[in-house]
Amino acid sequence: VQLQASGGGLVQAGGSLRLSCAASGRTPGRTLSNNGIGWFRRAPGSEREFVAAINWRGSSTSYADSVKGRFTISRDNAKNTVYLEMDSLKPEDTAVYFCAVALGPGAATMADNYRYWGQGTLVTVSS
Repeated sequence: VQLQASGGGLVQAGGSLRLSCAASGRTPGRTLSNNGIGWFRRAPGSEREFVAAINWRGSSTSYADSVKGRFTISRDNAKNTVYLEMDSLKPEDTAVYFCAVALGPGAATMADNYRYWGQGTLVTVSS
């Protein structure tokens, strides 16, 4: 299964972006619909950090404190796609954003609980 994140770009502080994560391969539906999905990011010179996660049915979500109230994660299992709506963006949100499929059905926050990873999409927020 392959994951492809898209929707990144250059935006001014205070602006919005919507990231998408689409699955492809032999069993994309089985992979996405039964597992939690998470978004992580890596800023230049920093470690990868958790951003948001959603459980298999979309009924439970988790967010990093730094994005709580500004970012919203959602999923459409019929389209094998997960979204990350990012509002009120700040320069410190600048990073490569990755989506990943969790080992289980929950909204896991630790990277060790994820298996398939996408290649990432760059988000740049100018001040």
